[in-house]
Amino acid sequence: MRIGIIGGGIVGLATSWQLRRRAPDWGVTLLEKEPGFGRHQSTHNSGVLHAGLYYKPGSAKARLAVEGIRQMVAFCRDHDVPHETCGKLVVAVDDTETGRLKTLLERGEQNGLRGLRWLGREELREIEPHAAGLAAVHVPEEGIVDYEAVIGALVAENRRAGAVLEADARVERLRRDGPGWIVGHRRGEVACDFIVNCAGLHCDRVGVLAGERRETQIVPFRGEYYQLRASAAGLVRHLIYPVPDATFPFLGVHYTRLIHGGVEAGPNAILATAREGYRKTDVNLRDLADALTFPGLWRFMGRHWAMCCDEVVRSLSKRRFCASLQRLVPEITEDDLEPGGAGVRAQAMTSAGELVQDFSLLERPNALHVLNAPSPAATASLAIGAEIAARVQALAR
Repeated sequence: MRIGIIGGGIVGLATSWQLRRRAPDWGVTLLEKEPGFGRHQSTHNSGVLHAGLYYKPGSAKARLAVEGIRQMVAFCRDHDVPHETCGKLVVAVDDTETGRLKTLLERGEQNGLRGLRWLGREELREIEPHAAGLAAVHVPEEGIVDYEAVIGALVAENRRAGAVLEADARVERLRRDGPGWIVGHRRGEVACDFIVNCAGLHCDRVGVLAGERRETQIVPFRGEYYQLRASAAGLVRHLIYPVPDATFPFLGVHYTRLIHGGVEAGPNAILATAREGYRKTDVNLRDLADALTFPGLWRFMGRHWAMCCDEVVRSLSKRRFCASLQRLVPEITEDDLEPGGAGVRAQAMTSAGELVQDFSLLERPNALHVLNAPSPAATASLAIGAEIAARVQALAR
């Protein structure tokens, strides 16, 4: 059995490795369009290990995040990957948020997280002296990691296991060949019996190449960060998150300690004008046209127009960005903020303007398409890879 994996991000690499471990007699070839692996969502993120607090009990996200963080921590320990289980606080700053915070605590307990604690104001201040809030939930299993080092370790493990990893191999065409496929890329062709689409920001387009109807579309949301100046970094000891707004599908700006030092603050969430557009000036006309001609985006913006406008203003105004951060740590000032990095989230959306909330895997007799795998996919990647490998084994027999 010859398996072709399209996409060399963390989920593709984890899938390749798990397939070689489970079926060592199968051939696995992974094709990545970039000159190296894990160049986009896998490493353009905040470096957080998410434990599964937010996700609906029984969902794939909840199950795989809880399994995945424990697998990822063990993997990092075994491969000397820098990581730290520093814990996270989700903070309610007013009475309207405390009820939602209690619901999050109950959800985390249902999902099997260990050691969750409800903190009152005094206990919160003992752990985070500079944080504002009436109450908080302490999530001790969460932490931070160097995902670039994880990618390096996965590449090494794949090669050790005998997987063929091809970089600079953008897939341009997929042709049926009897029960299998001919996968054409910019440097040649690969014959496969089964393909796995792990193309991330381009997974919907790869699905179309394979003859699938585009039932959902990837809408790219850019998240922009600031970094705290060294003089202000001591104001944050852990990961500090707000209680998510139930009417908006993102977590809100928060504080993240970085594994190699420093503290990151953000992100916002605005439409990216390129699927790989990490700067405001990055524009890809095909990507932009794809988004603006998609009815689902306009329905989404119509439903969340106030929040969308606020996100754009926050992107353009350091003062507004700082004001959002001050809800959690009032001592932060604009002078404490330096420009940081950015990431682009590959978020699947329906034509009705609804975000696909769970991981989405589409199965076919000779293909499996990963059509939605945003955060916490990096944390959960080893568990996702094992799940995909098991499904491929069942389908390909």
